[in-house]
Amino acid sequence: MVKRHCLYGLFVLVLSLSVTILSGCAKPPTKEVENAEKAIAEAKQKEADLYVQDVFTKAEDALKNAKDLTAVKKYKEAKKAAEDAATLAQQAIPMVEPNKAKMKTEVEQIIPEVQGTMDELKSLVAKAIKKKAPINREEIQSSIGKWEIDMVNVKDQLQGGRIRQAYDQLISMKEQMKMQREILVAAAEQEPAAKK
Repeated sequence: MVKRHCLYGLFVLVLSLSVTILSGCAKPPTKEVENAEKAIAEAKQKEADLYVQDVFTKAEDALKNAKDLTAVKKYKEAKKAAEDAATLAQQAIPMVEPNKAKMKTEVEQIIPEVQGTMDELKSLVAKAIKKKAPINREEIQSSIGKWEIDMVNVKDQLQGGRIRQAYDQLISMKEQMKMQREILVAAAEQEPAAKK
């Protein structure tokens, strides 16, 4: 009888421990997700989304993963993902200023290069017109005029501390000018063949 009573007591103890452990694990990581959301919001407010895009994106992805895991009740994995998201967001914050300064230096170095390319395009257009090369003069001149205005905008953005916007616009201009240059060079090379 005593044996049976001990076994019953042991069974109840194991059952209550199991329920306690399972109910302790069965809580959604609400606090951890909130902390991750706050950390990501703070990182975004400090422009980590602009200047530390890779780390910031990983933080956002980890938060999304945490929410997805919570939805399917994988709370342990969700908690870890939320904690990872908060950590990544916090790591991004001190990286903003150095990356911003580096990007500003790049912009300052690219500006003269783009300005030189624009001057070269003007020269190529003048030569192409002189040689009567088959080019769309109005379109090219319109593009050059737009780039000159864009260059003023880039310099204003740089002075206003909007480094990312200046960088993105400058890189876009550089690519467009490169394509335009290739078109002008190809047109100039075709011209002598047309005379034969």
